[in-house]
Amino acid sequence: MSEFAGMEELLQDFLLESSELLSDVDNKLVELEKRPNDKALLNDIFRGFHTIKGGAGFLNAAPMVTLCHRTENLFDKLRNGELPLNPGLMDTILDATGQVREMFGRMGQGLMPASAPQALLSALDNALAGGAAAPVAPTAAPTAPAVTTPTPAPAPAAATSGAQDPDWQQLYGAVTGQTPPAAPAPAAQAVQVAQAVAITQPVPPSPAQPAAQRSAPAKQAAASAPAPVENTIRIDTHRLDQVLNLSGEIGLTKNRLTTLRTEILQGNAEAHTLRSLDEAISQLDLLVGDLQNAVMKTRMQPIGRLFQKYPRLARDLARQLGKEVELVITGEETELDKTMIEDLNDPLVHLVRNAVDHGVEPTEERIAAGKEAQSQVLLSAEQVGDHIVISITDDGRGMSAEALRRKAIEKGLIDAETANSLDEKQSLQLIFLPGFSTKDQISSVSGRGVGMDVVRTNIQKLNGRIDINSIPGEGTRISISLPLTLAILPVLVVRVCNQPFAVPLAMVREIIPIEQASMQEVSGKPTIVVRDEILPLRTLSGLLGWEPTQKPSFGVLMQSAEKSFILAVDSFVGRDDVVIKPLENIRPRGVAGATLSGDGAVVLVLDMEDLLKPQEANAQASRSLELLAL
Repeated sequence: MSEFAGMEELLQDFLLESSELLSDVDNKLVELEKRPNDKALLNDIFRGFHTIKGGAGFLNAAPMVTLCHRTENLFDKLRNGELPLNPGLMDTILDATGQVREMFGRMGQGLMPASAPQALLSALDNALAGGAAAPVAPTAAPTAPAVTTPTPAPAPAAATSGAQDPDWQQLYGAVTGQTPPAAPAPAAQAVQVAQAVAITQPVPPSPAQPAAQRSAPAKQAAASAPAPVENTIRIDTHRLDQVLNLSGEIGLTKNRLTTLRTEILQGNAEAHTLRSLDEAISQLDLLVGDLQNAVMKTRMQPIGRLFQKYPRLARDLARQLGKEVELVITGEETELDKTMIEDLNDPLVHLVRNAVDHGVEPTEERIAAGKEAQSQVLLSAEQVGDHIVISITDDGRGMSAEALRRKAIEKGLIDAETANSLDEKQSLQLIFLPGFSTKDQISSVSGRGVGMDVVRTNIQKLNGRIDINSIPGEGTRISISLPLTLAILPVLVVRVCNQPFAVPLAMVREIIPIEQASMQEVSGKPTIVVRDEILPLRTLSGLLGWEPTQKPSFGVLMQSAEKSFILAVDSFVGRDDVVIKPLENIRPRGVAGATLSGDGAVVLVLDMEDLLKPQEANAQASRSLELLAL
């Protein structure tokens, strides 16, 4: 039973607001360490902590009130100039804020927080008395949450021939995650699969677990009970008003359609009535599109709420490693779907930690190389089209492609022949291999070769892409490109081998007719010149590993991450906004999911980045795609 019976709503409001306040306090404490004489900043910190103490007092959380009061006394002495701010004192203060966060976790489970460790209270009292401040224990860098890489699902049985009917029962199970019913006729099976795709909803991702804390009792408590799931979201009232207004407009249009329907059923099918019906349907189409966009905006949250967790993480890790690092954040107002923000926590924790641990050199090494003693790690976000790009850039030692290839060979991850075939960009991607690490010795921070593998896995789950650029001696930039939302995807529906496919509209520049006279061969590969630009021609049937049924009639000019090309297709259906349904237990290469067309047909949504990988890699997946083709 909850120890806050009767105050559950107040408790949830307190935890939501105070968690944000505490994150803001942590960030400002990191800033205060750089500007110890900034009285306005110290006053902001004081006010934030005082608000947390007031809320804890209202909930009768005496242990938290006691800890906050002692910490406030330190802030007061700093504000009055009675104590100098030094790294040891800051460690003690951050230990106190970390303990408050642990108390939040216990309160989230409906339990009264335990008293702060006596060692921490003694350290605060000692600092207040003017003694030498020191952290309660050697400062440990915050550790990334444990993440389990999903086990790949067994590969589906391959069809024995391209002409064989798809394995409908297997597809039904893959889409629904259920045991298929007794085998009906093929037409009925197709209907079942279409219905299954229509009703299958994505499982909402669980929020990221909080970073491991320093206190042993808190760790044990966290292990015994799961972290509470945050199921609330803050929405601007202006956006809700927009949804309400659109709902009212749709209601009026619905009434108009009902009236027209009655007139038509009564035999009034004159031209004027049919024209009014067409106008009402067009109006409804526009309103539904606007409502869809307005509802999606209610899910959008500024990514700064996630970024604010990292300045302290970088500061604590740098202190542990004896480095001077400043984390600079830009673009925190950029908005992203809330569920994606939650799933981004683990990858960004790993990337920030890697930048501080692997990317940044020790102070002596930086000075010897003619660099500033303090390194700068830049965490930025910006919206580019219908994608958001998150970048982590450091000015550290950078990475050598040759060194990465050599390390991968030493660890037995690739052979020498494969290593020699890799270009510089492919060599940088080696850091994502499971078990790859540039560290020879395992530490509490890194060395096991797990972190970057987890990063890539989680980004791929979000239909994102991760790229690396690095210059030895100058630094490394890791960029993550993500769709703004996973719920709705604008696509262009094309047709090849009598099968419809959807490609992301964000990659489409234009559609052109393909004429044999306009095709040329360069180095034995077909190309087409478009406005003085020579572009390679790739057939969709070839990327899928299928035998073409006709010569392609149209080309879709596509813009990939680093190159442009023309995708040859038989025909195209048109533009659409689709809701992607995941394929449970089966995900062939090159397929992001499935959706339904207006006529009820199942359309596979293609992952073009995956399809553009070397042809031999896709050959193994062609049979799996045949199984999914309807």
